[in-house]
Amino acid sequence: MDKIISIERELIFLGLLDKAREIYSEFGSNSALSYIKSSYHLLSKVYHPDLNPGNGEKAKSFQQRLNQVSKLISQASDEELISLLKKGLHEETRRKKKVLVVEDEFGLQETLRDVFRLEGYDVRVAVDGENGYQTFLEFKPDLVFTDVVMPKMNGMELVKKIRQDHPKIKVIYISGFFGLRNMKRDLNEDVLKYGYPCLSKPFKISAMLELVDKYINNQIGLHRDA
Repeated sequence: MDKIISIERELIFLGLLDKAREIYSEFGSNSALSYIKSSYHLLSKVYHPDLNPGNGEKAKSFQQRLNQVSKLISQASDEELISLLKKGLHEETRRKKKVLVVEDEFGLQETLRDVFRLEGYDVRVAVDGENGYQTFLEFKPDLVFTDVVMPKMNGMELVKKIRQDHPKIKVIYISGFFGLRNMKRDLNEDVLKYGYPCLSKPFKISAMLELVDKYINNQIGLHRDA
């Protein structure tokens, strides 16, 4: 198979190609090439078998595929990679599902972003509720994946504000209350009323992805009318 076709296929699998084309369009070839070449190192850390002891075989398989991607990219010239990016700028591609992650914990932000991208989602990350609302208006996601306890505006306040103009928005709450009984009570009421799924920290990445896949594709948790 042609080398560039192989690279294109692998970048699509890793969820990197659309973002690389977006960067190329906005910032030019140097930034886009840097993104492509550096993403391998980041993903190889996220999916290192040592960090995924409960899913070592799958992590090992991803590592092998990432190594192959890195080898292919190293064999391609910058001009070939740029041609690949240009090729897709005017092609109509299947729209990816959009996920907005709202989380104030830095390490978890990065992990969730990279995991969702690897699974083929278009992802944006916001650092708190206020930032999350502005990002929602710009990004128009299919799903809001939000922490509950955050500064400035908590997750439930964010969802309530979004719901004023977008009542059917899909939401998954993630929580780790540590004794915040009133907030837990309010969350239970929101979940019961609107049918939003909820994940308790810490959660397994595999369980999270299964829930997101089923929910975003209307297999579970259909919105209930208020």
